[in-house]
Amino acid sequence: METFIKIIKEHINYKNQIMKLAKADLVKTYRGAALGWAWAIIKPAVTIFVYWFAFSVGLRMGKDVNDYPYFLWLIAGVVPWFYMSEMITAGTDCIRKYSYLVTKMKFPVSTIPTFVNISKFIIHLILIFLVIVIFRLFGYTPDIYLLQLPFYILLTFIFFNIWGLFSAPLAVISKDYSNLVKSFITAIFWLSGIMWNPSTIKNATLKKILKINPVTYLVTGFRNCFINKVWFWESPKTLACFIIITVVMAVLAIRIYKKLKKEIPDVL
Repeated sequence: METFIKIIKEHINYKNQIMKLAKADLVKTYRGAALGWAWAIIKPAVTIFVYWFAFSVGLRMGKDVNDYPYFLWLIAGVVPWFYMSEMITAGTDCIRKYSYLVTKMKFPVSTIPTFVNISKFIIHLILIFLVIVIFRLFGYTPDIYLLQLPFYILLTFIFFNIWGLFSAPLAVISKDYSNLVKSFITAIFWLSGIMWNPSTIKNATLKKILKINPVTYLVTGFRNCFINKVWFWESPKTLACFIIITVVMAVLAIRIYKKLKKEIPDVL
């Protein structure tokens, strides 16, 4: 609890610096490119087109879902994944990337995952807004279920901020851990029901295991807002599992941070 309170105080005391560094990280990402910020839209758009073409045209598996075109079902889940995948890798490597803040400026280590998260989160919000616009262009007017979208956006932000605090110190101590996380990105993508509908699984045990996957829960949550028309309280067990996993990871993150905080500057 003492470490948790200290982390909160560090975030409060350095809130202005956190926002400035988040802005700097965002600008740095697209600096030097001729198209600049346009790449925040172009890169996801190209990826979505490739997935849509492969499944709808190549494999001919892109059938309508709940009377919605497969393309809309696809972007409702893939767009949140872009942010999640960025944070899984960037959140893991953020302390190493900004090692000078630790070794030269004595910046609070606990705040580094936060400003990196905010940087990626801004792009995430822009892309989510574009998803809403695309649904409208296809003739699907936002309805009352979209009111729960901020809830899932907040859960996603909190979960991956905790992930960064959990994963980044471990990556400093061991480069193998960082490589392990990166090697699992593709597996997480294909096993989390992002490109296929988890509800189609017939094996009850496998379906239960899949439902406790935080990525699956969040992706399904976004699709519940746009496609499935399901309120978050209609699935209390999966919500409870997600909260439990988040709390457990937060406790582990605080313990890891407490144990490794003094070693991080020396390793860097």
